Amino acid sequence: MDEVEQDTRGFKPLYIVAQVAGFVTVILTGIWMGHYRGGFAWSGDNQFNWHPLLMVMSLIYLYGNGILMYRVFRNERKKKLKWAHAIVMISAFFISVIGLKAVFDFHATKGIPDLYSLHSWMGLITVIMFLLQWVAGLVTFLFPGLASHLRSSFMPAHIFFGLFIFTMACATALLGITEKAIFSLKDDYKSKGAEATLLNWVGVLLIIFGVLVVYLAQNPRYKRLNRPEDEMLLTETLHE
Repeated sequence: MDEVEQDTRGFKPLYIVAQVAGFVTVILTGIWMGHYRGGFAWSGDNQFNWHPLLMVMSLIYLYGNGILMYRVFRNERKKKLKWAHAIVMISAFFISVIGLKAVFDFHATKGIPDLYSLHSWMGLITVIMFLLQWVAGLVTFLFPGLASHLRSSFMPAHIFFGLFIFTMACATALLGITEKAIFSLKDDYKSKGAEATLLNWVGVLLIIFGVLVVYLAQNPRYKRLNRPEDEMLLTETLHE
């Protein structure tokens, strides 16, 4: 695919910083749960530990990368990007469902009430909105025969809600980190020990990743330019 001349100065270094921040966020979350919180299991006390790791992996890292897909692979055919975008997003959803199951099963085992905190409310709302956004995107942009003007008119709403839901996911994760720190560390959180420092870095890196994803997605200079082949029928084969 021939490259289209476009001013993308600053995109690559910011994207690299975002990738490092996002990837390290996932790694540090795994270390936090795996080393400091006792490791992973699908039963007992350690079942909960899957929840933070899978939610950060899915609704933060994968979601953020799905949003940036059109910016990173700007010279690929649009219909290929649509399918790749849809697959990444539905993968993020299924991973998040496993993360939710982990915490609900843990609560049931321990007799802990569900959905009582702001974190849990925002988390459930975020996952539901994410699924609705994915279904709306599937019907609008991948459904054969839908008029192009309908797709174009829906695009601003799709972009807005995509970034809004991503921001919700980041805010929910930060609430969850704080909640877990207070419940688990209690007064030890004030001592600024190794675990407290690590989870604070998880929050800082998560914010860096989230801010850069939104900035790179919203900056009009980095928007993927339309190509003549973008208007080809979606019912055509994906093979070149």
